[in-house]
Amino acid sequence: MSSTDPTPGSLARRLGTGDAVVVGLGAMIGAGVFAALAPAAAAAGGWLLAALGVAAVVAYCNAMSSARLAARYPESGGTYVYGRQRLGDLWGHLAGWGFVVGKTASCAAMALTVGSYLAPAYARPVAVAAVVALTALNLFGVHRSALATRIIVGVVLVVLAAVVVAGLLGGTGPVVGAAGGGPVDGWSVLQGAGLLFFAFAGYARIATLGEEVRDPQRTIPRAIPIALGLTLAVYALVAVAALRALGPAGLADTPAPLAAAVSQAGAGWLTPVVRIGAATAALGALLALILGVSRTVFAMSRGRHLPAGLDAVHPRRQVPHRAEIAVGVAVVALVCVADLREAIGFSSFGVLIYYAVANAAALTLRRDEGALPKAVPVVGIAGCLLLAATLPGTAVLTGLAVVAVGVVVWWAGRGVRARR
Repeated sequence: MSSTDPTPGSLARRLGTGDAVVVGLGAMIGAGVFAALAPAAAAAGGWLLAALGVAAVVAYCNAMSSARLAARYPESGGTYVYGRQRLGDLWGHLAGWGFVVGKTASCAAMALTVGSYLAPAYARPVAVAAVVALTALNLFGVHRSALATRIIVGVVLVVLAAVVVAGLLGGTGPVVGAAGGGPVDGWSVLQGAGLLFFAFAGYARIATLGEEVRDPQRTIPRAIPIALGLTLAVYALVAVAALRALGPAGLADTPAPLAAAVSQAGAGWLTPVVRIGAATAALGALLALILGVSRTVFAMSRGRHLPAGLDAVHPRRQVPHRAEIAVGVAVVALVCVADLREAIGFSSFGVLIYYAVANAAALTLRRDEGALPKAVPVVGIAGCLLLAATLPGTAVLTGLAVVAVGVVVWWAGRGVRARR
């Protein structure tokens, strides 16, 4: 039996370093670069690049903690697994719970983004079709999903390169300055960082695929920092180009910042290309999100923190088909009935709590287990909690309510797990 052949009940290890990096890039770049800059600029003003730097520091700490833990525990589930192993059953459950609920909302938001860019008058039907199509693609196997993500990332990067060139060459606006809403203080910069952090969260998808990566002890710690570094470089270039084309105030005032940037820079012919690129990016994010959420559902079902039966593995394709279908159905339901314009804040809260648990778990690693310098997980915990506190009040209150429901679900399932 080869190293990629699965044992009964496990997932096939088919992803190499390049595939894992592309999955992370598809999630991070597709999740926020076309939309997150405007609300972040409204909060941080001319300090947008500083906010980007703060978000990147917190994301780096989270990435390094996640990488060390994923190498130690190369299983599907990410921080759900790490929290249980290092901190106790409740903390792992809460991490997985926050990830599944928050990222299911993110899936719906990305699907609606696809619909709003491609056919605004039919946004919901198009969003439903996108969810159904990508769920079906995932059912055919993670290797095909990684290949599709590679194509999507390539298209998006070409579009972003065109935006950067147009903005840098045609723009004349200031890169620093007030956003038009008065002075910017440290709290505003942190709020901008919290909004931008949503766009960095995709490296979790690499960790949640730990059971499907070849040589995970080497591949995951290499893939996560590479994906994060490439994403930061892309975001910084795009932010500078958008600021040069529009200025902080202009960037803050537009719902489609990159389309506005190329138009203002005198390259209006690029606007339709940017809109298609935005829809493609959202598709890439949706593909990676469905992939990651379904693997966490699979792991939580296997641990009996979610209903039994969702941990089934397809006998031929070696994918968690029931978990993938369940996630797809939940996302379609949200797309059909929910107004998800505030879902980004709620999702960010769940993701930040998820990574706070990851950093806490990394803090317990010993030197012989690949422990990081203590400052890395400590800064990660503090950064996650601080950025979570800066989010809109409704997102914080809703997030805390969801955490409380998660505690109730964990408590109610104790008897089932004890009988195993």
